[in-house]
Amino acid sequence: MRIEPRPLPSPLPLLGNLPPLLTRLYAARGVQSEAELDKSLARLLPYQQLKGIDAAVELLVEALDLRQRILIVGDFDADGATASTVGVLGLRLLGAAQVDYLVPNRFEYGYGLTPEIVEVALQRQPQLLITVDNGISSVEGVAAAKAAGLKVLVTDHHLPGEHLPEADAIVNPNQPGCAFASKSLAGVGVIFYVLMALRARLRSLGRYETQAQPNIGELLDLVALGSVADVVPLDANNRILVHQGLERIRAGRARPGLKAILEVARRDHRRITSTDLGFILGPRLNAAGRLDDMSLGIECLLCEDAALALDMAQQLDGLNQDRKSIEQGMQREALAQLKDLPVESMPYGLCLFDADWHQGVIGILASRLKERYHRPTIAFADAGEGMLKGSARSVAGFHIRDALDAVAARHPALISKFGGHAMAAGLSLPAEHFPAFAEAFDEEVRRQLREEDLTGRLLSDGTLAVEEFHLDLARALRNAGPWGQHFPEPLFHGVFQLVEQRVVGERHLKVVLKSECGTVRLDGIAFGVDREVWPNPTVRWVELAYKLDVNEFRGNESVQLMIAHIEAR
Repeated sequence: MRIEPRPLPSPLPLLGNLPPLLTRLYAARGVQSEAELDKSLARLLPYQQLKGIDAAVELLVEALDLRQRILIVGDFDADGATASTVGVLGLRLLGAAQVDYLVPNRFEYGYGLTPEIVEVALQRQPQLLITVDNGISSVEGVAAAKAAGLKVLVTDHHLPGEHLPEADAIVNPNQPGCAFASKSLAGVGVIFYVLMALRARLRSLGRYETQAQPNIGELLDLVALGSVADVVPLDANNRILVHQGLERIRAGRARPGLKAILEVARRDHRRITSTDLGFILGPRLNAAGRLDDMSLGIECLLCEDAALALDMAQQLDGLNQDRKSIEQGMQREALAQLKDLPVESMPYGLCLFDADWHQGVIGILASRLKERYHRPTIAFADAGEGMLKGSARSVAGFHIRDALDAVAARHPALISKFGGHAMAAGLSLPAEHFPAFAEAFDEEVRRQLREEDLTGRLLSDGTLAVEEFHLDLARALRNAGPWGQHFPEPLFHGVFQLVEQRVVGERHLKVVLKSECGTVRLDGIAFGVDREVWPNPTVRWVELAYKLDVNEFRGNESVQLMIAHIEAR
């Protein structure tokens, strides 16, 4: 693992009266002006920039006026679940008489608005069908819905294919010709923007002259959760949405279901961070879609009864424990496949398959293997009827969806379908094509990446002076976010004396450190260490990459180093 300095612009931008360290941290993350640090809702990009927003609002105003039955078709991940919930709650707030949701079971129907899902949707007798976090590639599904006489509004954020569906309206910042400046909105962010535009139209029509205007800001806790859990880049616009949602949660104004998930996870809502959204709430919500049916997650978020929400949150927690167990078993099996393969002989692009692997967990497996071996990775599971389903994860500098497109162009018969983002994608292919695909994928990775690109790299924000290891700085860094994808939490490095070391849990290394000069004593923890390496009683000095964190225990706060990398010196 290489620890390298994070590049800094020269000269540094003027960001008001910030301390020099914060100025450097923000500048290294692309902040160029003080205005980009303003996290008030007034700084949100205007919804008018979104292509198709007027047509979408016309559909919705008509549906509200005619009291049409509206059905939202979502996705089975945390972004899809929060987007479905925001759609249902937001439309009800704005006057929809009949609005319901439908989430495809990933094991029966797969992703997106398929003709099969349209058949299921028709049983609800909707008049307007709205997709959230999917639909931009659902050409056949939209055609089936239109043929059945439905109006269709597609709201999505995924990259479009060669052809767009012939929906009545499409809102997607990534569709051709869209001038919306942030291309990183999550699916939940897109539907939230549609609701903002709809409320503005209703206001212009005089609907709120005799009644209070609905506060759709009540939904921002869900927008924050879905955005962080979907790992979209936290550009300035997304940071506003996430910050505002976190503020609602910290103030105790979150949805009962979200509060319940926090309670089950034993997290204090007053101290929640964006990291908690991604690593504590997101996985529990995702577990429903991975192992069972995301309807449980959506019902938890929709629930108004605290006791009932707590019961559903406990079910989600149980599913997440099951997911962890399944994932650990799959990791052991994957590592067994690779154990006799030297790193220097390993493919540049990893493709692994086991007939017993769980379809809902292969994405996490691909992520774990990508982190371990530092190369693009695709894990496949048996999807039945002679087909394999794959989940792909990538490394910096390699656009995984475009790579699959390139493979499909060179070998037209290999892949049945695919889609995704720069860092994550999904695909399906006949089982008999797996060996040829694995070879073609490796060739594409080798075409784009060099050997040095496959070495793990951590970008450091530098070293901290002895006098900087204090609670005020740790608190300031926590509040300087929200941190997340493309706006990473500050990471520092340095050499420390290793005073004590012990394993807690199964694979977590708890350490006591002293600064290099020996004047400051610090606690630290490294999660998921290699038990064959740590603890090591012969090691006296270590080099660390770490985050400065606040440890809270029995009402007391202290500085703690969250160790991202530890190496003997």
